Amino acid sequence: MTIHFGTDGWRAVISDTFTFHNLRQLSQAIADAVASDTWTNGTVLEHTPDPHKMVVGFDTRFLSDRYAAEVARVLAANGFTVYLAQSDAPTPVISHAVRNLNAIGGVMITASHNAPRYNGVKLKSAYGGSALPEQCRRVEVYLNDNEQQGRGPNLMDFDQARAQNLIYKFNPIPAYYEHLRTLINFDAIAENPQNFVVDSMFGSGRGVIKGILQGSGCEIAEIRGEMNPGFGGVHPEPIGAYLRPLAGAIGAGMGCFGVATDGDADRIGAMDEHGNFVDPHKIMALALRHLVEKRGMTGTVVRTVSTTRMIDRLAKKYNLPLRETPVGFNHISDYMMKESVLIGGEESGGISFLGHIPEGDGILMGLLIIEMVAMAKTSLYEMVEDLQKEVGPVYYERTDLRLKHPVEKRVMVEKLENDHPAEIGGERIVEISKMDGVKYIFADDSWLLIRPSGTEPVLRVYAEGRSEAMVKELLKYGETVAASVS
Repeated sequence: MTIHFGTDGWRAVISDTFTFHNLRQLSQAIADAVASDTWTNGTVLEHTPDPHKMVVGFDTRFLSDRYAAEVARVLAANGFTVYLAQSDAPTPVISHAVRNLNAIGGVMITASHNAPRYNGVKLKSAYGGSALPEQCRRVEVYLNDNEQQGRGPNLMDFDQARAQNLIYKFNPIPAYYEHLRTLINFDAIAENPQNFVVDSMFGSGRGVIKGILQGSGCEIAEIRGEMNPGFGGVHPEPIGAYLRPLAGAIGAGMGCFGVATDGDADRIGAMDEHGNFVDPHKIMALALRHLVEKRGMTGTVVRTVSTTRMIDRLAKKYNLPLRETPVGFNHISDYMMKESVLIGGEESGGISFLGHIPEGDGILMGLLIIEMVAMAKTSLYEMVEDLQKEVGPVYYERTDLRLKHPVEKRVMVEKLENDHPAEIGGERIVEISKMDGVKYIFADDSWLLIRPSGTEPVLRVYAEGRSEAMVKELLKYGETVAASVS
């Protein structure tokens, strides 16, 4: 069966591979894996979860509510008590519910920021974050074993399961709100209420930021907050290319800045009053500075290999330990569960900070941006300008280059490590990292990361430079590498 877990779950095209049949088979494998004696092996838990309790949630995609009900039916038939969200909810809300309800795990029906034709499954562990890779592999083992034995899923009538109290419908938002009130300074927001725009991109974050800020005095305009499973024909990903409606709303005077969340609201993007996109690199750097200087907080700083080195310069300034990880929030989660992590994040917009569950959260970070602007008593544009003066300037760009044929990742990494120029754009290469792909770090702290995909003929090229010209030179070199292997 062509179901494999990637860095954060399984995603497939609706009605092609993502079908009710395949989802039921996968749900049975999840039930088998979670019920096994080894499910929690290797996990760091500060509590004893209920081994018979599971949480199921879903986003706004086509049929997501129906898919979630099918997952609940299978889990109930396998003896689990299932808490099923009563309506679409963000992934971090469901993850928090897993921890808050003391469940052994959770299932979130979502394809996150992917195109509308996709749906998917994110598997959650008892600590309130993504399941460990070993747990996902265990599910795949049961899935393949069940297929080989011709074993179908256990199924239970939905209404019967509810009548027997095996499926409860619940609202996970109130408990999540209560938790956020321990992390965000709502008093500071109320003292200097903001006028801003929330772009929910038709995702399951719709109404959540606006809801918790009711009564704060903020003037909030929400766009793309209605149900639209087609996401208006664009990927629900909060990057500059897909945020033109947000720029338009700010330009029309609906708000002084904007925050945007992706399809399942675990990623964040922002836009200043001039319609400039504020990417996750700048958001994370601003957040780190705010948490240290305004809140007096401390702890380890964790970033992925593809995230800005502004973070490194700030961590050095504040004398905070810095950890670099491969791409994927699960690697950040590992640190969050074993160290006191002040902030952890990645370039795609998944960011979290001390006191929260080990998962990226666009809602949390959107609220922190609002808090930052309120406490700084200046504009988001001016905050970014000040940041650039302190630890910049930096320019960043990423591109995915298709190859004519697949290239073995190990061979490509070896080639990139051994065969490279002494300098690019007039800057010397002073360090080479092989943590995830190959990363060239230059004397002026610019860097170029080339990551060969392990699943498709693609080179992912990330570049950060002290000038736009340097970024262009770095990307140009990436194109040269792609051409040489095609």
